[in-house]
Amino acid sequence: MRPFTEITAVAAILLRNNVDTDAIIPSREITSVSKTGLAPGLFAGWRYRDRERRILDPSFELNDPAYRGAEVLLAGENFGCGSSREYAVWALAEYGFRVVIAASFNPIFFRNCVRNGVVPAQLGLPGIRRIARWVAQDPHAHRLTIDLAATTIAAADGLAQRFTIAEDARDTLLQGLDAIDRTLKLAGEIAAFRDADRGRRPWVYESNELRESDHCK
Repeated sequence: MRPFTEITAVAAILLRNNVDTDAIIPSREITSVSKTGLAPGLFAGWRYRDRERRILDPSFELNDPAYRGAEVLLAGENFGCGSSREYAVWALAEYGFRVVIAASFNPIFFRNCVRNGVVPAQLGLPGIRRIARWVAQDPHAHRLTIDLAATTIAAADGLAQRFTIAEDARDTLLQGLDAIDRTLKLAGEIAAFRDADRGRRPWVYESNELRESDHCK
């Protein structure tokens, strides 16, 4: 997972509330267990007027050419609700989104974002609407700068907002560490605990060592 520090990017506006994971990536668009190949199915129910032939619906927000190359998504309340499918984040990431700014997130979706290097930045709806009005004037000229270390969303005209994100999630994204990497950073402490615990409860380790020995025969 690549570390996230700061980006300046085009933002796409999708100010809809209660966007669930089946809207983000419909189940019919999931044909494998891979993280790749999902981008064409992102928002497929809204994005295409003919899904089979992949004919775009020009009325859907993300199909606006002004949002081409967007890496930031401005959303509404309760984004990522519904099922716990991690495919929703995989599809967003493969499409190119590195930040989702929403008034609130489903907790499971929030964790899935962090585990896959997508920043779930929480900001009040009035602040999002204010930013969206400025971005909408010219998305490519009016790019947003998201600074994760400072937890700020800034614009060229001086418009700035502070977003919130859990401290452990922020650290994970800044360092680009997955759950295993974070655990391995504590390897010394884990080894010290095991050494001390072995002295207190040697019988636990003896039984484990016997089982491991039997497996090796």
